Amino acid sequence: MTISRIQPGPDQESVWDYPRPPRVEETTERVVVRFGGEVVVDTRSALRVLETSHPPAYYLPVSAFAPGSLVPAPGSSMCEYKGRAAYFDMRAGGAVAERAAWAYRSPLPGFEALADHVSLYPAAMDSCEVNGERVVPQEGTFYGGWITSRVVGPFKGSPGTLGW
Repeated sequence: MTISRIQPGPDQESVWDYPRPPRVEETTERVVVRFGGEVVVDTRSALRVLETSHPPAYYLPVSAFAPGSLVPAPGSSMCEYKGRAAYFDMRAGGAVAERAAWAYRSPLPGFEALADHVSLYPAAMDSCEVNGERVVPQEGTFYGGWITSRVVGPFKGSPGTLGW
């Protein structure tokens, strides 16, 4: 399968220029997450994980989440780079999204910055915003990328792309 990389415009990034293994970078962009009709996160202290072919995944400080909004959930998964992920249900305003968030409590070397941070699936939230722009969730149910006008693809995750 031939992949046609979209050329980034001014102030844009191509996910095909992101590294593998992924890179973790700090950002001061304002990240706001709404769920159950409530703001559950509002922070300028996020991390972005950038990996080839994937929209950025934003990791938010545990301390930025509204009290009681993250509830440990059963199960785990393994990332060859970041380590073992633990999952959380999101709860707010009477709504529940099962296994909608995850964290690396003891990340592997090179990803220590992810400790005490949580990422989430934008599709499971009412909305996620980065600097006031509403995030478009990455297609599929395996990855949790946050698509904004800042990034161009094509993006892995939609049907037929798992072999990329």
